[in-house]
Amino acid sequence: MGEMNAESSQLAGWLTLARQGDESARNRLFEACRSFVAVTARVQLHRRLQTKVDPSDLVQQSMLEAHRGFENFRGRTPEEWLAWLKQIVQHNVLDADKHYRGANRRDVRREQTISDPTLSHADWSPADPGPSPSQLLSKAERELQVAVAIESLPDDYRQVVLLRNLERLSFDDVAERMNRTRGACQMLWMRAVEQLRAKLSQDLSLS
Repeated sequence: MGEMNAESSQLAGWLTLARQGDESARNRLFEACRSFVAVTARVQLHRRLQTKVDPSDLVQQSMLEAHRGFENFRGRTPEEWLAWLKQIVQHNVLDADKHYRGANRRDVRREQTISDPTLSHADWSPADPGPSPSQLLSKAERELQVAVAIESLPDDYRQVVLLRNLERLSFDDVAERMNRTRGACQMLWMRAVEQLRAKLSQDLSLS
């Protein structure tokens, strides 16, 4: 595959070639999306389910189903591709939820996932760090960069970002979920956001 210029979407290129039967492009496409699937799974798993369902198992299951059902994907854009992956994850979460909690299962659609169109870099920090190179990336590529950055955070940092920024919980609720004081969670979140911004800025500077 030839090199793409900065304004081209590498993800779109892999997707197009993968649909044409290029196995190398298909492997790169799936590997690039693993963090996205992981973050989506973490957000959508209910707290009670997390004691019974390992997010990594859900990621593995969802990636396997996406591989096996790749020929059934009818979209053409990276955004449609990520939406398709999210649907697979959500289906698996609902199945697990139904299995463990039956009729009392939570509607996971109430939770915001990384692929929601309302999610932007501004959601991750008090100030928008977005350097100009980010404007050259597609929305899907930005979402993947955020997912990779989140997955690379230490466990506590990742959890507080997911709870606060994606699940949109208040700091009081975050404190209850993390079994910490409200002030401790606020400090933890500020440090997590600082590290996340640094990771995103570093990645974008290489674009």
